[in-house]
Amino acid sequence: MRIDTAAGSILCDPWVNPAYFASWFPFPDNSQLDWAALGDVDYLYVSHLHRDHFDAAHLKRYVSKDATVLLPEFPTSEMEDELRALGFTKFLKAPNEQVVELDGGLKIMIQALTSPTDGPIGDSSLWVEYDGVRLLNQNDARPTDLSVFAELGHVHAHMLQFSGAIWYPMVYELPQAAKTAFGKQKRDRQFDRTWRYIDDLKADHVFPIAGPPCFLDDALWQFNDIHGDEGNIFPDQSVFLAEYAKVGGTNGIVLLPGSVAEVTTEGASTTHPVPVEEFFANKVAHLEEMRERKRPIIEAEKASWRHPEVDVLGEMKRRIEPLLDESIYLAKGVGGPVRFDLVGYDGESVESIVVDFPGKEVRPYADEKVRYRFRTERALIEHLLHIGEVDWVNSLFLSCRFSAARIGQYNEFVYAFFKCLSEERLQYAEGWYDEHERAVDAEDITLDGWVVQRRCPHLKADLSRFGIVEGDQLTCQLHGWKFDMASGRCLTSVGHKIRAHRADEQTPAPAGEALS
Repeated sequence: MRIDTAAGSILCDPWVNPAYFASWFPFPDNSQLDWAALGDVDYLYVSHLHRDHFDAAHLKRYVSKDATVLLPEFPTSEMEDELRALGFTKFLKAPNEQVVELDGGLKIMIQALTSPTDGPIGDSSLWVEYDGVRLLNQNDARPTDLSVFAELGHVHAHMLQFSGAIWYPMVYELPQAAKTAFGKQKRDRQFDRTWRYIDDLKADHVFPIAGPPCFLDDALWQFNDIHGDEGNIFPDQSVFLAEYAKVGGTNGIVLLPGSVAEVTTEGASTTHPVPVEEFFANKVAHLEEMRERKRPIIEAEKASWRHPEVDVLGEMKRRIEPLLDESIYLAKGVGGPVRFDLVGYDGESVESIVVDFPGKEVRPYADEKVRYRFRTERALIEHLLHIGEVDWVNSLFLSCRFSAARIGQYNEFVYAFFKCLSEERLQYAEGWYDEHERAVDAEDITLDGWVVQRRCPHLKADLSRFGIVEGDQLTCQLHGWKFDMASGRCLTSVGHKIRAHRADEQTPAPAGEALS
């Protein structure tokens, strides 16, 4: 998205090239826009380092190096370091949640989210004001509330995420009926969260811009929402409008590549390169044409992944074991061995490697029981080790080029660890968990006959707004996490316990340690 004002232009998250092992492509296709003109801007804003937002090749080639980067206040310097490596030299380091006035009366504010589970160590939203018109580009960010933006004045345009951006449940080795049921639950939660954010901000116009990727590789084609699967987690913008209408939404505006919306305090007018309804009516044809056009790009990427010279077991030991030695919270949170089944070049042979968190070692699989297992092509792991990738979530897992199985609940610590395969990231994550798990959350609220701690044990969402009680079960709608109120046990993941008791009880149930 590009924001143009009389006081300057801001280019936000330009993503064109395929991401995550050539599995994700932008949809609708934006690669044929005039990027030389679009990249000639005053300011660049990249919300976070996920590769469907941070497109290094595109930034290097097309975005003016005279642009000033509006930099979120993230806990590590990785984004600035990567942008400097691409040739950017001008940075405005925006203090978190503070309004900054740029030249000509253009005002911006950036809210940075900094938990280890927010993007790759950070996600953010951009608020912009010029001549009384206010815009919030929330994008993928999931703040606990939007009050910091609402307090700055009425917002006229709200851009936000509405579709899936994850690998669950598609990659799990489950019966199809179970996948569909879990997918439908996730799809419904995504929309519920979106409605909550829209209701919080009450903007004049809502733009569903952080939409679904499309999958053009034949092996991943089934993930596109074109097969009538009610459990598909990637609904597109036209589905958003239909679902939004069911809850009374009438102010949604869909943008296509090349669309221009002029927003004022009085309203919004939009022009499109083709009629929106016509475009989505022909979605399958657009995808099929795009698949053929992009096939050489996918094949070229695949040809670069094999590195038979890499000793996978040896390299995993060298890189991961020192981090296991230093890990306290993440290792305890995982609590057991994680197995990787690596399928050889022949498509049949398998080498199994275990990352043993309690034992603090990487070793060959010893025929033991494991709670968490991933199966993927050996070439993908070879490539990650060859390039020194520090974030296997922002590469392998988001690619959906794997299958997974687990015994029991989702465990966020597994993915937090494989997002932090560097000294800097690991130390930050360990420090974050240390600070937050030691904090005493003393404030309670009453919800439907239960007294419960106000903040969700997961990422501190305000349960007075996001908490829904059904019987003895509480759901935090921000991320869909569920808790058994009677025992305090988290039903969604290991490692998080809630403090709760019935309002008519005299003595509350004791709060559990987060990692007990």
